[in-house]
Amino acid sequence: MASPAGVVSSEPYDMEKRAAEYKAPPTHEVHEGADGKSESDGNSTHAQGVKRVEAITAVWSKKALWSTFVLLWLVSFVAAMLGSIEGALSPYITSSFDQHGLLAVINIAARIIGGVVTLSIGKLIDIRGRMEGFIGALLLITVGMIMKALCQNVETYAAAQVFYWVGNVALGFIIQVFVADITSLRNRMIIFTINSTPNLCTTFAGPVIAELFYYKANFRWAFASFLIILLVFSAPVVGVMWYHERKAKKLGLIRPESGRSRLESAKYYIIDFDVLGAILITAGFTLITLPFSLVSSANHSWQSASIIVMIVIGVVSLVAFLVWEKYFAPVQFFPFALLKDRTVLGAALTYFLVFLSTFVWDAYYGSYLQVVNGLSISISNYVLNAYSLTAYFTGPFIALFIRYNGHAKWPAMAAVPIYILGTALIIHFRVPGADVGYLTMCQVLVGFSTGMLTTMSELALMASVDHQNVAVAIAIYGLFGSVGSSIGYAIAGGIWTNILPGKLVEFLPDYAKDQAASIYGSIENQMAEPIGTPVRDAVIEAYGYVMRLMVIVGASLIPLLVIAVFIWKNINVKKNQSGEKKARGNIF
Repeated sequence: MASPAGVVSSEPYDMEKRAAEYKAPPTHEVHEGADGKSESDGNSTHAQGVKRVEAITAVWSKKALWSTFVLLWLVSFVAAMLGSIEGALSPYITSSFDQHGLLAVINIAARIIGGVVTLSIGKLIDIRGRMEGFIGALLLITVGMIMKALCQNVETYAAAQVFYWVGNVALGFIIQVFVADITSLRNRMIIFTINSTPNLCTTFAGPVIAELFYYKANFRWAFASFLIILLVFSAPVVGVMWYHERKAKKLGLIRPESGRSRLESAKYYIIDFDVLGAILITAGFTLITLPFSLVSSANHSWQSASIIVMIVIGVVSLVAFLVWEKYFAPVQFFPFALLKDRTVLGAALTYFLVFLSTFVWDAYYGSYLQVVNGLSISISNYVLNAYSLTAYFTGPFIALFIRYNGHAKWPAMAAVPIYILGTALIIHFRVPGADVGYLTMCQVLVGFSTGMLTTMSELALMASVDHQNVAVAIAIYGLFGSVGSSIGYAIAGGIWTNILPGKLVEFLPDYAKDQAASIYGSIENQMAEPIGTPVRDAVIEAYGYVMRLMVIVGASLIPLLVIAVFIWKNINVKKNQSGEKKARGNIF
């Protein structure tokens, strides 16, 4: 058991005594809520994933606990490396199909689907267990990486990105939920932020490895190689969970299977996951945001039938989703009740606004640094990743501050002005000819404030729900972030595809105006001539004009953060953890 100080107790852990104290969960009971919707109590089938984890922590040792932390850190390391390599190569992959402008479009669909799917994954791991969800996430990543390694057109690459991103989001989400299961609230962010520290290495190593693969081999081998490495490092985590789950079953701590047939199980999960609701909300957000980026790339205008139909169907889908959830869904897909808590709502909105603001000006930033500043793939990604590097570096220190201070709201309020300052300075310095050092400084400021805001908001959210609802609360948090980033990408893509082609035609010398389309479609064509030549300078001028608009739009959204953070309750996590140490086994 965890000691009063919040660390693992040094006294010997008596597995048999703990097993005797732990009661196997009773059979499934479903109660009718006040609104007529089905509600499952804490001991229902909906809680079996939680019960399995509690059973595992009831039987494992302190050594197993710390070994699991190390194994999860290694998986996070390899996943972060794969993500860093993928991000550095993406502009060149889309350019290889002469579709560089679709970079934002591909990410819009992937991020929305990834965010929505986490709600289903949250239900899945609460019903089936963390191990099954972990394996499923690896399967999605595997499918995505194989498709990327074999893709021959941008359509296949776009589909592969969806598989990869959903799997990547799911893997990170399940790791977070599992860490939440095996930590106390006071110490949780310490492990969360330590699991993010691999990014300190991958920020530098990823772009270099991507560059080596790009010049020495190709992007296909990069994806294949690191997929194999990820699977190798993930296998021990599955082994640990399987071994201790099996041990818990032998001690009678995990209830037997439901006894349903396959057909009955399929019907049960279709209803319980609210498949129709998931489809409606995914279609709604995707169809509303995609047109912003597709208008110019598809040679359509806002008056074209295809664009209008997409927007109309998107709006209708969202309205249908709300009607379905309120009046017809046997089990609601989206847990609206949790958003009645102002801290949960405010924390989720904080994450939404941070991602929305950032991805408006960040979507094409790597391309900007290479085209305008003449940086290499690796160096441009160092500058780009200074944002996340700072957030990951300061994260553990912020978590330690929380552990001893206990408060999350007012430190988050203090971070908002820093975020505003960093973004406002980007407006001033993101112009052709500006020193790269100033751009890096801005990334550091924004990264530091983002690290504070995301750490504090996620902790505030988890402190506002009980253990039974942690998975779904984190899923809501992730959904708000995914929708925020996808809208940010949509705005960036809309500015890019609607303005950059015209500016290229305007600024290119007369003899090169007929090359505007090919230059727009490929980052390699944009850098074909050296800086100082008329064509390259015209491209730089067009980039500068468009990027300045992006930063202004992103910065204008930040003041809403003040409202989002202000509505949090001033929760003290030091006082909230006393009750959670009971009946949760050997946790940190």
